[in-house]
Formats: sequence, C-alpha cells, structure tokens
Amino acid sequence: MSAPERIPPRGVTADAIDGAEAAELLAEGELTVRGRIREASNAALYCTVAHEDREVPCIYKPVAGERPLWDFPDGTLAQREVAAYEVSEATGWGLVPPTVLRDGPYGEGMCQLWIEAVPDAELLALVEGEEPGPGWKAIGFAEVGEGETALLVHADDERLRRLAVLDAVLNNADRKGGHLLPGGAGRLYGIDHGVTFHAENKLRTLLWGWAGEPLTPEALQVLGALRGGLKDGAELATRLGGLITPAEVAATRARVDALLATGRHPEPSGEWPAIPWPPV
Repeated sequence: MSAPERIPPRGVTADAIDGAEAAELLAEGELTVRGRIREASNAALYCTVAHEDREVPCIYKPVAGERPLWDFPDGTLAQREVAAYEVSEATGWGLVPPTVLRDGPYGEGMCQLWIEAVPDAELLALVEGEEPGPGWKAIGFAEVGEGETALLVHADDERLRRLAVLDAVLNNADRKGGHLLPGGAGRLYGIDHGVTFHAENKLRTLLWGWAGEPLTPEALQVLGALRGGLKDGAELATRLGGLITPAEVAATRARVDALLATGRHPEPSGEWPAIPWPPV
C-alpha cells in the first residue's frame, strides 16, 4: 500500500463538533487521503471527510494495512477500535473520539475524528525519590541511563481514573502515554484501541496508580448501567456482536461483573509485563 507522505495535520477541538454529528459525518462523508502517519505500527492515514457543508480531519486505518499479531486474529483491529468507541459512549464518559467502520480508498477500515491536542496539565512525569508527590500516582521505576532510575508517575486526575476503568472493561493491552490525548474544553481522549477485547486477560497499561483501590461511586454506577447494556439481546451487546466474537462479548460482560463484585480497580496479575513497551 502506498500513500502520500505525512503532512502537518490540523484537527478540531473537542467542543467544536457534536459527537453524533461527527460520527454521521465520518460514516457518510467523502474520504480524501492527505498524508500518512509514518510513526504508526499499522497503516494510518491522515484524511479529511466532507459531507454537505462540513469538512473535518480524521484518521483512517484500513484493514488491509494491519500487521498480523500472534495473539489477535488477523484483520480485526479496526473493528476493535470501533467497539471501544461503542463502549466508551455507553459509559457516558466520551473518552474515545467518534469512530466508525466504513469503506475508504484502501478498502474497509476504521475512521476516527482527528482531535487537535491542546496544552494541558502534565499527565506523566519522572520524579526523584520512592514516593510520588501530592497530585501524582506511582506507576513504577524506570531506567533513565547509567544505572540510574526514576519513579514514573501519572497525574491523580479523575479523567485518567475513568480511562483506567474503561481500559479494564476493554481489556486494553496497550495503554501507552502517547495514547493519551488532551482535547480541549477539559476533555481527555484515549486513542489506539486495536488490541482490546481479547477473551484472555491482557491488561497492559500505564494507569496502575489506583490498582487495588476502591472504585468511585460514579464508576460503580456506570459499570452497573454498562452491565445492563451487555446482556444478551441488549442494544450495546448487539452492536458489539457485529464487531467482536460472542466469546469476546461474554468476556467483556464477565470483566464488568468482576469489577462490580470486587468494587476495586484491578491489580497486575504478575503473569506477564503489566506495562506496555515502549511505555510512551
């Protein structure tokens, strides 16, 4: 697959377009490739999508450009990205940019609204010492060169905490720092959800700062509502059934049940690396 080289992208701020309107525009508009994002591990194309009097930037990841993975079925990453958006919308937290599955210049693929990142409070940091300071949660120690280590921390931020809950539901195997996108208007988005929804536990994330802590009342309420949407025949379960396997839908429901049963954020299993590499 060949595509134009990357051009400097400009997106929209989080408050510039309604989510439902954006999803319709992504699904119905004319998709034009403007450049290629060379840093992406799979084919990721910077595009614009136009319909009637609106045009917005987006990212298009064609299924044909996905690299095979040993632990995920071939040609399923785009569907998983859309499924992540569906679950995010069901929580009411809006943590994933509007995302649809559609045809494009290189065949079927995921199409997601490109959000213009804006200056935001620092979300990740390396600090000296063995304990995080006020307003920070510890992730673990990282090598910083010449045998020295520093404590990697993330912000004690309610937006990140919601994302940690969503990732536990999605079974996100790749929550890196570079996948955290401040979108303006106080919004925070998570992107790159191709390796999610596996039926086996594969949670790998930087957001371990609340591991073992009680879930917030808000999270418990959201999870309770989400459990209803995942019942057989429910609207969300039906939509997910068109994107992931029945076993993966059942595993998602089981993860929600487990979170509600413990009432706590999950902890690393110790059976595999809990933090993705590279972490950022």
